[in-house]
Amino acid sequence: MFGLFIQHAMWIMFLLLVWTLPWKGWALWLAAKRGDKGWFIVLLILNTLAVLEIIYIFAITKRKDSTDTDRQNEGVDGTTTHETIQ
Repeated sequence: MFGLFIQHAMWIMFLLLVWTLPWKGWALWLAAKRGDKGWFIVLLILNTLAVLEIIYIFAITKRKDSTDTDRQNEGVDGTTTHETIQ
């Protein structure tokens, strides 16, 4: 009976590993590439079964990308580039 439990537990652990590893790798790669040291450390230490990694990939990076784009389009006087051109 105990051997059967161990056998099932091993399969569950294997499936969790197969699910979590790609998400963690992608999130860590993005955090390193973007220079998000805090996020990198949190993602490296915490194991949330890929929930936090998915949130980082699809929510945090998208939100930061849009704010970075807005900042790049601002001129010195606070106007956007398309306002300056007109």
